[in-house]
Amino acid sequence: MKTVNHKGWYFVAPVLVLVAFNALIPMMTVVNYSVQETFGDNVFFWEGLTWFEQILRSDRFHAALGRQFMFTALILLIEVPLGIAIALSMPRKGFWVPVCLVTMALPMLIPWNVVGAMWNIFTLPDIGLLGYFLNHTLGINYDMTQDPVAAWVTIITMDVWHWTSLVVLLSYAGLVSIPDAYYQAAKIDGASNWAVFRFIQLPKMKNVLTIAILLRFMDSFNIYTEPFVLTGGGPGNSTTLLSIDLVKIALGQFDLGPAAAMSLIYFAITLLVSWLFYTLMTKDDQN
Repeated sequence: MKTVNHKGWYFVAPVLVLVAFNALIPMMTVVNYSVQETFGDNVFFWEGLTWFEQILRSDRFHAALGRQFMFTALILLIEVPLGIAIALSMPRKGFWVPVCLVTMALPMLIPWNVVGAMWNIFTLPDIGLLGYFLNHTLGINYDMTQDPVAAWVTIITMDVWHWTSLVVLLSYAGLVSIPDAYYQAAKIDGASNWAVFRFIQLPKMKNVLTIAILLRFMDSFNIYTEPFVLTGGGPGNSTTLLSIDLVKIALGQFDLGPAAAMSLIYFAITLLVSWLFYTLMTKDDQN
């Protein structure tokens, strides 16, 4: 009978305890604010579930949540297929492999606030390189500061540029792990490129794609810095995602109770949808 060595947990346990401690205190503080009201001087008044009811019935919350889901859905629909396509086109051997890998990793090395500021300057209609080119060279009326559609196109393009590399690198890792024997067998059987992708590459990439989709969902659903620096939630409230609206309530209006309740609802939605993604994508493995 094979024995399992659990001694490795002794090395991991201190890290788990530290992370749990650092996460537990902020979480309990948020829970405390979510059921109470304060007017300063550290004086609290019990409110119960009032803030949760207020948030769940708020049209403002529903609108911001809808914009957040739309942003995340567009990101996943664009970045996952695009990342797979780029990974398939990258070389597997030779000099260009490290060049391609380093090039793909470069956008992810740029800090989030710098990405937002960079794209803000890049897309300004009069002084930005892209904005000036679209307006004065191509004759397209582009102004993300005034046009909601242009603002949405800009934040989507920015995120695709910034984070498609993550899907590419994970997909590429899955592709290079496929043994050559599978390709040789497919060649003998006369399989087409589509058949090779459908029956060999895609199934073998399933695990890394699950990780990629979960990471991109959680990150895009909780994104704040890049769109806030780029558009500030405007024009109007057209790009005010749920994360931006939460910060406005907490810091702009200083409504700590509603903000705490919204953050817990936000957290619960993220966990629920992540669990659904994971369950659906690993359903065949559990059978």
